[in-house]
Amino acid sequence: MQKSTDEIIGAITRSNEFDSSFLQNKSWEQQIPILKIALQGYDGEVFFEVSIPRMGKRVDTLVIIKNVVFVLEFKVGEYHFFNENIEQVWDYALDLKNFHKTSHDVVIVPVLIATEAKKSFTEILLTSHNDNLTLPVRIGKSEIRDVIQIALQFFYNEPQINVAEYVNGGYMPTPTIIEAAVSLYTTHSVENITRRDATARNLTITTKAISEIIEIAKNDNKKIICFVTGVPGAGKTLVGLNVATSHLDNKNGNASVYLSGNRPLVDILQEALARDKVSREKVKGNKITKKAAHQAVKTFIQIIHHYRDEYLKNPEPPYDHVAIFDEAQRAWNKDQTVKFMKQKKGIPDFEYSEPEFLISCLNRHKDWAVVICLVGGGQEINTGEAGISLWLEAMKTTFPDWKIYISPNLTNSEYLAFEAIEKLKILNRITFDENLHLSVSLRSFRAERLSSLVKNILERDIENAIDDFLNIKGKYPIILTRDLAKAKQWLKEKARGSERYGMVVSSQALRLKPFAIDVKTPMNHVNWFLDGKDDVRSSFYLEDVATEFHIQGLELDWSCVVWDGDLRYSQKGWQTYSFRGNKWQNINAPERKKYLLNAYRVLLTRARQGMVIVIPEGNTEDNTRKKEFYDPTYNYLKSIGFQTI
Repeated sequence: MQKSTDEIIGAITRSNEFDSSFLQNKSWEQQIPILKIALQGYDGEVFFEVSIPRMGKRVDTLVIIKNVVFVLEFKVGEYHFFNENIEQVWDYALDLKNFHKTSHDVVIVPVLIATEAKKSFTEILLTSHNDNLTLPVRIGKSEIRDVIQIALQFFYNEPQINVAEYVNGGYMPTPTIIEAAVSLYTTHSVENITRRDATARNLTITTKAISEIIEIAKNDNKKIICFVTGVPGAGKTLVGLNVATSHLDNKNGNASVYLSGNRPLVDILQEALARDKVSREKVKGNKITKKAAHQAVKTFIQIIHHYRDEYLKNPEPPYDHVAIFDEAQRAWNKDQTVKFMKQKKGIPDFEYSEPEFLISCLNRHKDWAVVICLVGGGQEINTGEAGISLWLEAMKTTFPDWKIYISPNLTNSEYLAFEAIEKLKILNRITFDENLHLSVSLRSFRAERLSSLVKNILERDIENAIDDFLNIKGKYPIILTRDLAKAKQWLKEKARGSERYGMVVSSQALRLKPFAIDVKTPMNHVNWFLDGKDDVRSSFYLEDVATEFHIQGLELDWSCVVWDGDLRYSQKGWQTYSFRGNKWQNINAPERKKYLLNAYRVLLTRARQGMVIVIPEGNTEDNTRKKEFYDPTYNYLKSIGFQTI
């Protein structure tokens, strides 16, 4: 750092794409002299205002010396170390460690500097993750040199960092759906929030394929339905949001709307977007109410039932030419829809399945329309959810003029659509497009074979389950225990920075009450997912639990899955039970058995970084919690190789 402070500030301002404020310049004026003193005599590289795209923020300073990367966050004029600031610098370091390719193996030391704090530095500590990311160091401005010296001594055996290679390493972020929605809504771009590594299909390929289909429909005055498939966590919702945010202004006459029957998902996304909008406007000096922010958000993301009800009473074509139906496999069959319309809406002569009616709304357009169905395999979890076949049957019987674009994977058994597709193939109405399938889970960026592992576990394919687990165990921990207290402690030890953790259980897990887990107790899913560690309603408190209905389509960084006696392993197959009155009753209906298995599929694929599975010991004195209800399942999962605590 041979240049003057003014020269450095000028260089920072010229090389970064943001407007520096008076206060920002004053902050640099104080930081730079501090760094000059601390770094005197060291050879290395210093980078100011390093962008963290996934978080939409910038690291104050990145210092690379020999074999250590120091992430420095200055709080100028501050005397204290607040938890939110500690989490901030830790999150920056975690983001680099997880998503910056050349940061995966290097030593990273996050450092929070409260410039006016008294001396507080003690030691540099690693965590149980063993990934060369230390715990955050908290220091005053005079201790930076001490931290550098001790870190270099502590990690002297680590290989020297090639700065040029390090800086040019690919940044491949995998955001949560909430982070992704906020980023898309504010930037209308998916480019900075999707992975670009060779093993993961870039979401832009699928969104480009959909955009091309929309253009075909518009230019040729066609009506088209498009089916997009993907493994759990592959980014289907992100694709839908990307399409919706690409057409917010309707300047080209192709406005689109994202629709989901998943109320918790819509509530949480709307609240997250509204909070972010209020926060951003406040920074600009503008005042906007939460209510106004919510209204703006609702123009492109809606509950599917509100959309349906609007066009029950309004015979006009929808405002939107493009409708994206997320989790389309969860649409109601005809019996369920007719029953609902008669009992809840007072319409005695309704004769459509939900897919038929929703398509009919778009069919009102005289020129063109596109329906995009985002489809998850094995995701039906509620009574009357028909799978994807009803959409295809509607195409055959009611909408013969619509063109059909399909992911080839829709023919797989898990989508239950093979027969309906075969009937349409005979009529030459189907175009297969492999770009409409998302094959790799982005939710579990540490374990792309997690969805395969869970599928094999639930199909009792022990050999392939073991193979999958051996593939991911080094980077995605799965822990098995009989002790809920140990599970909670494991979660708290594993989560770093603002990484979110929580407990999830089946909605049929009614005999977990002895562990203070009551699935019938109302919980607020918005508070559970969005609020911080100081709010008793948040997932962090590990008091309220989420069921498959709360968490489908969303994710945690770390999860605790508590497994009750509703789903029991046996040599003959999974045994499924529902608790009624004071005893467990067999579930015999194939459809209900499928719902329960799918519930556990959802629960076991929610964690991005790792999970702990709790299977209670059982109690010989309680006929509803006998040991034989739990032991076979525990032994089965243990045989896969999961570590036990």
